[in-house]
Amino acid sequence: MPKSHTSRSQRRDQAALQTPFIPEKLYFRIGEVSEITHTKPYVLRYWETEFPMLRPGKSSTGHRLYRRRDVEIVLQIRSLLYGQGFTIEGARKKLTSEAGYRRQTGKQKQLFQGERPTGGTAGLCSIRHELQGILEILKRK
Repeated sequence: MPKSHTSRSQRRDQAALQTPFIPEKLYFRIGEVSEITHTKPYVLRYWETEFPMLRPGKSSTGHRLYRRRDVEIVLQIRSLLYGQGFTIEGARKKLTSEAGYRRQTGKQKQLFQGERPTGGTAGLCSIRHELQGILEILKRK
């Protein structure tokens, strides 16, 4: 029975394309993300420049702090590039075309800026009005 001759990098890539376990934590440092995703830290830093949806925060000491969603994005990028053979540009286009990575629309920005929402957000106006009424009742007491 002949032995299978696979290189260490091929075995690592095959293991990385399987869905890894992501611990239940709020933040991950770049070394932890590197281990979870089987991706070198310098590659993660490069992907941050190429994929606008991958923007980890920074700690007060300047270390990158990845959220769980960032780790999931890294896994998707890795799958697209190494598993499905996408180019960086193709992977970027695919990720930005998916609903989860679209930038805020004008309506969403209005809600966060405190402007009066328009269109299909009438329910939010009524909720706001109700809350203001409750606040007035509480102020009277």
